[in-house]
Amino acid sequence: MNLSRRLFLMGGSGSLAAVAASDRIAVGLIGAGGRGRLLARSFQQDPAVRIAAVCDVYEPNLEEGLSVAKAGGQAARAYRDYRKLLEDRDIAAVIVATPEHWHHRMVLDALAAGKDVYVEKPLCRTPEEGVELVEAERRSKNVVQVGMQRRSYDLYLAGRKLVASGILGKVRMVRSWWLNNYLEPDGDVKLAGPLDWEQWQGPVEPRVPLNPYLFRHWRNFSAYSGGIVADQGAHVYDGIHLLMNASYPLAVTAAAGKPHKPGVDTPESVVVTAEYPEDFIGPMMAEEFTRNGIDAQYGGNLGYAPYANQWWLPYSTRFT
Repeated sequence: MNLSRRLFLMGGSGSLAAVAASDRIAVGLIGAGGRGRLLARSFQQDPAVRIAAVCDVYEPNLEEGLSVAKAGGQAARAYRDYRKLLEDRDIAAVIVATPEHWHHRMVLDALAAGKDVYVEKPLCRTPEEGVELVEAERRSKNVVQVGMQRRSYDLYLAGRKLVASGILGKVRMVRSWWLNNYLEPDGDVKLAGPLDWEQWQGPVEPRVPLNPYLFRHWRNFSAYSGGIVADQGAHVYDGIHLLMNASYPLAVTAAAGKPHKPGVDTPESVVVTAEYPEDFIGPMMAEEFTRNGIDAQYGGNLGYAPYANQWWLPYSTRFT
């Protein structure tokens, strides 16, 4: 292969006008739900890439994932056990787009199999898992990239330049919001096809009986997700770090509101405030019971800039 997998995962392959079919990077998709299929379509826009294998434990997702691969110009092999996909020597890299309780184990197994990895956020559920993954990546000869797409988003790159320009003065606070409604009434969740429930639960103990609502709304159950802070706070605080060129916080405080939907055990509302050595604070408010278009706002002693209607709108706070 003339094009290294490492160069591909670092974003260096987009300039290729054409790549021979035999040289295209064979990528395996693990987790063919909505997010996984979106990522597969994005990867297939690169002429150096083909989706060569698809794995999912839910038959409708598997079928739709195979259709996405076929639309990219080549039929993909179907797997229902990700470990079998990792044994496929044709596969050079994998996309891990499963629920987050599987990320840690799948990335470790992919590295052990010699595959490069694009894994959805969050990378892990605990600090201990994170340390283990970092150490495993450093021991390997492979690349692991986490899906923090705001770092490639023109909006956030423009916001970073806006802060650096000094037009806002000294920025003392970056306010962020995540307002959504994963807890809205869903009625009786129905499965559209076969699901390997035992394999879907993966490393989680204790086992629970088949629960279609849990399958659809795993973000709201602490055994399968870190809740709103890990799921969306990862994006919010990564955006703050990018905008402000910030290092690790000095201190973090948080408060959470208990869930009111039966069976759900992750907070439905949180307020988190991080204090940074760059002399600013970053408060985030997140809710699971409302929707709003505001995403972020940062202000200095000369002005402030809210994010609205897909761009930053800087305002002066000085009047003459």
